[in-house]
Amino acid sequence: MVRFLILVIAVAAGCARPDSNASTTPTQEMLQGQRVYENVCAACHAQGLDGAPAIGDREDWTSRFELWVAVLEEHAKEGYLAMPAKGGDPSLSDQEVTAAVEYMLTQTLPDRRPE
Repeated sequence: MVRFLILVIAVAAGCARPDSNASTTPTQEMLQGQRVYENVCAACHAQGLDGAPAIGDREDWTSRFELWVAVLEEHAKEGYLAMPAKGGDPSLSDQEVTAAVEYMLTQTLPDRRPE
């Protein structure tokens, strides 16, 4: 939870801007998010089934972008409309769900960050 709050504060303060000198090596969290996406979330989010925003479809995610982590994580963890809690996999930890949300957002909107 502390790491999440630090991330939110850094993003809000504009400190999370990509740096041209920064490494392009994926973080452990991003790799974990990719794994969770591929094993759980892709079942719906790869094709946009049942109204799920499709990964890579900027138009699907742009209206959700302003929600970014806070609300999207809550929806992913608790369920929302047709989406079951944790994508239907109750064995996922909250941290794994958070990583998957971040992965989908950064894959779809890599050039944007929350205001």
